[in-house]
Amino acid sequence: MNKYIIITFLLFLSSCNKIENHKTLSQDDINRIKSLKILDDDETIYQFYSQFKNQFAGNFYTNKRIASYWIDKRDAKKNQTDFAYYKDIIKIDTIYNSGLTYSPYMLITTKGNKTFQVSVDGEKDLIKSFFENSLREWRKRKN
Repeated sequence: MNKYIIITFLLFLSSCNKIENHKTLSQDDINRIKSLKILDDDETIYQFYSQFKNQFAGNFYTNKRIASYWIDKRDAKKNQTDFAYYKDIIKIDTIYNSGLTYSPYMLITTKGNKTFQVSVDGEKDLIKSFFENSLREWRKRKN
């Protein structure tokens, strides 16, 4: 029975979240992302997705980079921010089917062989749009 409650809860959480952009994010969200040092003043967030609340988690791509963050208010040691400028990315793999409890994600691999995930969930066409548009942006700006 607990398994069904957890699945229902996860589905509820993902259905509340939507893909946003620089115009739909609040100024507080933008300032918070800047304070994490993963967004510059001259950068524009093209698409943003949070698997929780924006203040705790976010995945996005801009005119300069692809980034992801997780903030754990209870344990700062678990905080994680990852990003890569397009010129430093050597490969992006898209994983649409990542299992029942995981969101689809892009696996970003950088020149230093560092990897990180950028997750997005929701309707298939929105996930596809996020993936394809971020790939297009990378191809356009990687040189």
